[in-house]
Amino acid sequence: MKIQFLGAPTDAQAGVVAHLVNQDAVPAGLEPVLVEGAKRARFSGKAGQVFDGFVERGGQVVRVALAGIGEPAGKDRPAAIERAGAAIVARYLTSGETSLALDVTDAGLTAEQAAGALLGAVLRAWRHDAYRTRLSEDAKPSLAELALVGAPEGTEAAWQVEQAVAEGVAFTRELVTEPANVIYPESFVERCRARLEGTGIKIRVLDEDAMRQLGMGSLLGVSQGSARPARLLAMEWLGGEEGGKPVAFVGKGVCFDTGGISLKQPAGMEDMKWDMGGAGAVAGAMLALARRQAKANVIGVCGLVENMPDGNAQRPGDVVTSMSGQTIEVINTDAEGRLVLCDALTWVQREYAPAKIVDLATLTGAIILSLAHEYAGLFTNDDELAQQLDAAGEGSGERLWRFPLGSAYDKMIESPIADMKNVGPRYGGSITAAQFLLRFVENDTPWAHLDIAGTVWADKPGATWDKGATGFGVRLLDRFVRDALEA
Repeated sequence: MKIQFLGAPTDAQAGVVAHLVNQDAVPAGLEPVLVEGAKRARFSGKAGQVFDGFVERGGQVVRVALAGIGEPAGKDRPAAIERAGAAIVARYLTSGETSLALDVTDAGLTAEQAAGALLGAVLRAWRHDAYRTRLSEDAKPSLAELALVGAPEGTEAAWQVEQAVAEGVAFTRELVTEPANVIYPESFVERCRARLEGTGIKIRVLDEDAMRQLGMGSLLGVSQGSARPARLLAMEWLGGEEGGKPVAFVGKGVCFDTGGISLKQPAGMEDMKWDMGGAGAVAGAMLALARRQAKANVIGVCGLVENMPDGNAQRPGDVVTSMSGQTIEVINTDAEGRLVLCDALTWVQREYAPAKIVDLATLTGAIILSLAHEYAGLFTNDDELAQQLDAAGEGSGERLWRFPLGSAYDKMIESPIADMKNVGPRYGGSITAAQFLLRFVENDTPWAHLDIAGTVWADKPGATWDKGATGFGVRLLDRFVRDALEA
């Protein structure tokens, strides 16, 4: 969508003129028919309300919309402004209208809030129609231009930052949405190469031979049943202090998960193309950081595999040796994400000695039972990191809920023949999965695990996304970098 900035409302030549409206403060100068229509529709400017109508101006019929952003001092004002921008675009995306002027003249916004309205609009406009060959004309997106009218000074600069984030979110959604015959370990790497080229990010890739030499028996054990070879992808962004220790983001990239020999039920298995949502979030976050030239040193690592059931697939009861030297009894081959992450965690620690590590993974169904699709689970060995991530979640709208770790849970994954097993009992599944990963954190490095299984995909539209991939994780990581590393 093309974005432009206009000064005064009279400058806008658009199919739709939309106003952001504070609660009980309908803009002055609106035609009486619009004011009366809004009143009868019980539109008062509350956050989330939208009203539209038609008036005659200068001999032409003009479509006018009002979107409520709530009280000026409202607690969730940034989120309300963002949702309003998204709601306006959702209303007109396939309406036949081709252009929209979003007038914020009377809304009393800061530059950052005005840029947030644009961010909401652009995020909600994202679609993936690459494989739709019979889409009817009235179902195709028509809205191509959005002009922001009357924005405060500094909005264009603020938008440059948010535009980078929007690009990162779009990239993550693209990766997560693509089918598994298009995105698999090798093509995931190539898609990242193409998208990150020229950004200043350095890419490193380990193939299976390199990983075998390093002793990554845990990750390779997951991959051995697939015709698609595994890859380990590292993306280096060094925009901070020269020589300063980086922060590492590590993503689970199971590009398709059948469950392996512990085969999943057929119903819904098609959703397992998004089991690489953690890796997708890391890739999108790295793109966002590079695009906005973040002043931080960040390493993004993605462990990329497919989990398939063929004659060479890993069996329940197999014992594998991880890069760390610890041995793992594989009780359930469908608990594969932790087997991928543990080797990726060991590698990034020994290769980069990061100051902090955050991993993201669609790791357990148990987290959805606990949190539904509203929060991602947070597990960490460091209270300060927990606070930083929780604040980033609140600031970005990608919220986290902290769960416990402890020795009682550690005992649940003890194995009678190996150092550990890859699953515990039925209860506390998300916690024992995190406890497993904690065993691979070296030298008390501050580490956090985000279980995002319930938040990377949506079965119904949300505030800033349609049904499908949400792009969860990109905004969270970007906010964490802004507030904890760049501040």
